[in-house]
Amino acid sequence: MYTALTLREAILDNLQSRTWRAGHRLPTERALSGQFGLSRSTVRRVLAELKELGLITQTVGSGTYVSAEVAAALAGLSDGEAPLATSPAELMSARLVLEPAIIAMVIGNATAADFSRMETCCEKGEAAATLEDFELWDGRLHEAIADAAHNAFISTVFQRMNEVRAQSEWGMLKRRSATPERRLDYQREHRQLVAALKDRDGPRAVQLCTEHLAHVRRNLLGF
Repeated sequence: MYTALTLREAILDNLQSRTWRAGHRLPTERALSGQFGLSRSTVRRVLAELKELGLITQTVGSGTYVSAEVAAALAGLSDGEAPLATSPAELMSARLVLEPAIIAMVIGNATAADFSRMETCCEKGEAAATLEDFELWDGRLHEAIADAAHNAFISTVFQRMNEVRAQSEWGMLKRRSATPERRLDYQREHRQLVAALKDRDGPRAVQLCTEHLAHVRRNLLGF
């Protein structure tokens, strides 16, 4: 069974082997969707992640191309980029420990730009037309909060967490547990958490973060 991670690794393999070089035009989203049996939104999410890494560029009406800076972008990837063999239960246990623990650093270090990024993630998630797109912006919101701590180690840890969220088992659980009511609950909880962070209200932000993650775990895993 192909997953978002399978597509990501296939593209990386083509870039690292120089099968696809700077300026090479990638297959269309439709072609990749058909080849890997993935939804168009999943393909878009993978391409967006690779674009953020500086590996590809996208031009409206033209297509997706290998970046002129692909060599430098590949060199910047860590040697330990292989996907983590982590279960959803392990991921949620780690999130319940780590995410509330960094709130104090976020409260102390977040800038207006950080809060604007969080608000954008909330807006994009609320406007998402599919579960995959909502999950993308959900993950990016939590990553934006982590980045607001302005600590490179913490940012790297949360990037790795989002890699686990891209794996098939997590997506399968999300699809099984997703309902319109639960999505609305998550959106409300996201907004409340961001508001508490903007107010620099550490105790409330910790409480909201913990309650939100416990809610997600209960819906996903039943405990």
